[in-house]
Amino acid sequence: MKYNDLKVKKAKSPKRVGRGIAAGQGKTAGRGTKGYGSRTGSKAKPGFAGGQNPLMQALPKLPGFRSLRTPAENVYTGQLDQFAAKTIDSEVLAAAGIISSPYVNVKLIVKGDVTKKVTVKLQGASETALAAVEAAGGTFEVVPRVGRPVTSANPKKVTKKEA
Repeated sequence: MKYNDLKVKKAKSPKRVGRGIAAGQGKTAGRGTKGYGSRTGSKAKPGFAGGQNPLMQALPKLPGFRSLRTPAENVYTGQLDQFAAKTIDSEVLAAAGIISSPYVNVKLIVKGDVTKKVTVKLQGASETALAAVEAAGGTFEVVPRVGRPVTSANPKKVTKKEA
């Protein structure tokens, strides 16, 4: 195919604006009266809002990535010897006041020595903490985080399942 063989439809001629009142688009030529947009060569920068604070400045600055995952609370290997129980889990640690609540993620980290043989049931542990517990004759077991008990905010309210 050659360039001169192409069959192209004739493009619609652009509307001639600003050619007098009788032309339909005369006088202000669809630009309105006065203001920055009515002048020739005018092009507002992106985001310009006519002197009002632009949206990108009015909105608060975005904080960047914020993880919604709650951070794990740390328990140290040196703290395990203070318990009389053979099995140590989130509830035992919360009762002793080492962690804030039995419903949080807990991770075992090495800091101090383990001398007792204990079974640790937590959500995570470092490799060196695992080695320290097993060297003392104990075991480590990964368990899921304990969920909070579901309680109704309004005791008088009856759900569809109960009715």
